[in-house]
Formats: sequence, structure tokens, C-alpha cells
Amino acid sequence: MIAPTLAELTAKGETPEVLFWVGCAGSFDDRYKRVTRAFAKILEAVNVKFAVLGTEETCTGDPARRAGNEFLFQMQAMNNIQVMNAYGVKKIVTACPHCFNTIRNEYRELGGDYEVIHHSVFLQQLINDGRIKMKEGGSYKGKKITYHDSCYLGRANGIYEAPRAVLEALDADLVEMKRCRTTGLCCGAGGAQMFKEPEPGKKDINIERADEALATGATTIAVACPFCMTMLNDGVKNKNKEAEVKVKDLAELIAESQGLVG
Repeated sequence: MIAPTLAELTAKGETPEVLFWVGCAGSFDDRYKRVTRAFAKILEAVNVKFAVLGTEETCTGDPARRAGNEFLFQMQAMNNIQVMNAYGVKKIVTACPHCFNTIRNEYRELGGDYEVIHHSVFLQQLINDGRIKMKEGGSYKGKKITYHDSCYLGRANGIYEAPRAVLEALDADLVEMKRCRTTGLCCGAGGAQMFKEPEPGKKDINIERADEALATGATTIAVACPFCMTMLNDGVKNKNKEAEVKVKDLAELIAESQGLVG
């Protein structure tokens, strides 16, 4: 499928229900592009009218601000705000907690005031409203899944239950890691750590977190963040478990259960 751009819809005098903010990972990272496609297919299947910014979307500025480059952050943020305000954007959904946190909480002081929803919450709403109809005895029924809390979704924004509600709708056996919810352990990528090598120590954080996930006996590690997906994938590969244990985004799991992706 080819997602419509906001420019194309505006030219036809149409207004989307939501703007799907794809993010850098969803646009350029080969692994996370599959999440973008899965979520877009879900939106299309349930007749949510959405649009993307396409080439008019640029980085939110989150990595720049976390790394201490406030000037670059404000340049990137103002560019995005001007584009979205020109289109009259009101409601945004994104699969990236970093984009979600930045646009929701940090754009407001620069003139960008929007309703911003993370895709885990949006998926939960679609399930609750009956727009996504879960099939009994789906492919994940009874299978062990563990969920990793993203720092920017959980501790930064208090969203813990929506992702778990989505997983429970799969009729899977949700097993929690020792450190979860408010005491969840970071994957090791937040605060711009994604873009540098870790400081010397006894053990990398993503390896520690992967060990905790593998200890649950789950065959699927569910995530809701591109950074977490990369770090946990690397952690699972470090333990040579990638054949038995898969790291998947919530959108991929729902899309698979609906037969929208292979």
C-alpha cells in the first residue's frame, strides 16, 4: 500500500482523521519499516482515514536535545511545528515513544499544541471499540509473550496498561519480567545512548535486559519502540537465541493476528 500524504489530501480538500507520524526509524530502519507497514495496514483495514507528511516530515529533534544540542532541537522542532500548523494538524498517532514524548510534551512551549497518541493506546482503542475484531484461538493463543516497557512510554508518560491490554487481546500468556512497569529496566538506548558506544562496564544494559526477557521462557518479546527493538534484538542475538525467540512490535502482532502480514 502507498499511504497518502497530507499534501495530497489537502489538495483534494480532504482532512484525515489522524496524522501518522512515521519517525526516522519507521522511515529508514529496514527492520522498523515492517512495523510502519503493519500499522498502516491495520489503519487501512479498519477504515481509519490517515495521512503521512512524507518528505515534509523531519526528525523531531529528540536525539539532539538528549545529546545536549538545544539549538539543533529547536531548529528541527520549529520546522515540524510550522509544517503541521500550516496544515491545521490536530491529532497525531506515532509508533515511536521518543517522537510521542517530544511532540506531546515539548512542542507545546514552541507553539505546537496537538493531541498525540502512541500506537499502543490507539490499538487498544480500536480493539475496545470493536473496530479490530480479535479471532478466538489465534496464532498467539496460549503462547508465552513478555512485554518490555519503553522508558519514554512508561516512566515518562505513565502508559503501562494499554500495551498489555493489546497483548491480552491476542489471548496469549503474558509473562512479566522481574523488572517491569515503574521498575522496568531501560533497553540501553534512551537519552541519545542509541548513537554511541556504551561506557566501559561489566555488562551492557541491553544484554542484561535480554537475559531478563529470556528468563521468562517467552518465545516472543513484545516491544512498542524502535530503539527497544534494536537493542533487544541485539541482546537476543548475543545469546544466540534469535531462532527461538522473536522481538516484535505490538502492531506486527496485531497485524499477524488479523492476517494482514505474513
